[in-house]
Amino acid sequence: MNWIELRALNNLYTNGEVKLNDTLAKSGEINYLINSLRIIDRSHNKLFTLHGFTEIYEKDYLEKYNHYKAFLSDNELLKHQLRFEESDIKVLMRIKEDMDTGNLLPLREQIIKKEATVRIVSLMFFKNEKYLLGKEALINAVKTLLRIEKLADDKDLQYKYVLECNNPKCIVLCENIDFLKRPTLARANNIELWYAGGKNVNKLDFSDPRGLPIYYSCDWDFDGLFIIYPLVKEKMPTIQLLTPNGAPRDIDETEHNSKWTTKGRNIDSLLTSKQQKIINELIQNNQWIIEESNDVAEIFPTLHCS
Repeated sequence: MNWIELRALNNLYTNGEVKLNDTLAKSGEINYLINSLRIIDRSHNKLFTLHGFTEIYEKDYLEKYNHYKAFLSDNELLKHQLRFEESDIKVLMRIKEDMDTGNLLPLREQIIKKEATVRIVSLMFFKNEKYLLGKEALINAVKTLLRIEKLADDKDLQYKYVLECNNPKCIVLCENIDFLKRPTLARANNIELWYAGGKNVNKLDFSDPRGLPIYYSCDWDFDGLFIIYPLVKEKMPTIQLLTPNGAPRDIDETEHNSKWTTKGRNIDSLLTSKQQKIINELIQNNQWIIEESNDVAEIFPTLHCS
């Protein structure tokens, strides 16, 4: 859902009716409430509540709406024309939380120092380098929460981001940036974290691991394992793949775009028997493991970094 849908449902809850617009007419959530639950009626150019709407709204939507509204209002992001997706709001809330705790401050300094582009920041927080393109309101919201005046507007993807520690004993290259926003465990285990930006691995030609053991952490899906990992391995032949311990998620239920395929399975010789078993089970069950779901408190101490 996006904010227009969330606001419309709240208006229905408050006023019993709301004017129909194109977004609401095409809304999967609204049509589910109309056609399946039959708690909303559509007549001409308006939506009306039916018996049972109040109970379901209070159970499934009200707390969430109030939570999002308070966040948007408190951070001066609540505009009448706002169209943020619910997933966008959740990302913004995580940015705010990580800024408040200080976890994002080192990354913020690097974004400023290295003149990060919109595409880089999009990839950092939304896992898609093109997601923010053309979304000025969302770009401005990210800049507001990061307390950054501007982002570079070019396509330069030559920088990697590093979470340093006092006495690094090994390096973990991350497909996604989440671990770099949680510095405590990495530093406690003498681990230096790198983030190069998913498939943008050409910059690794200029990266020096300084003789330290280096490991690769990624989403365990087709793209992460069979596309990105071979590219990384070509650039850094000594890199080793980390074995995940996160809970598998259903690919269809999570609407994940990286689907398993029988083509391009080119890394079996690089895997341990345990890793091969995990991949086979994921493929058989049509599941994947999100990098951020791994318990690094268990993984990091097992590396040869102490």
